[in-house]
Amino acid sequence: MKKSPPSLSLGEFLRARRERLTPEEVGLPSYGRRRTPGLRREEVAQLAHMGTSWYTSLEQGRDINPSEQVLDSLAEALKLSVDERRHLHMLAKAAEIKGDEPE
Repeated sequence: MKKSPPSLSLGEFLRARRERLTPEEVGLPSYGRRRTPGLRREEVAQLAHMGTSWYTSLEQGRDINPSEQVLDSLAEALKLSVDERRHLHMLAKAAEIKGDEPE
């Protein structure tokens, strides 16, 4: 029996939200054309007051568990709606539970 495809992972959700924002929308200067749409990872990390490598690890789905404060900072930086914030927290909780399961 095939499993249904999983919903977006935490990393996929963060990336999708990062790609929909422009630097101008978050008060950052724009330096011309970009190869990919949206904010750069380092820009999100800066806006959320965290290290770029830590944010990158989150987006890449590495086994780290962000705190509520980190998730709230990301929600602010990415200008998430109330529903999107709730979804972000649910995804992070699901990732944490999945990481705790024995293989």
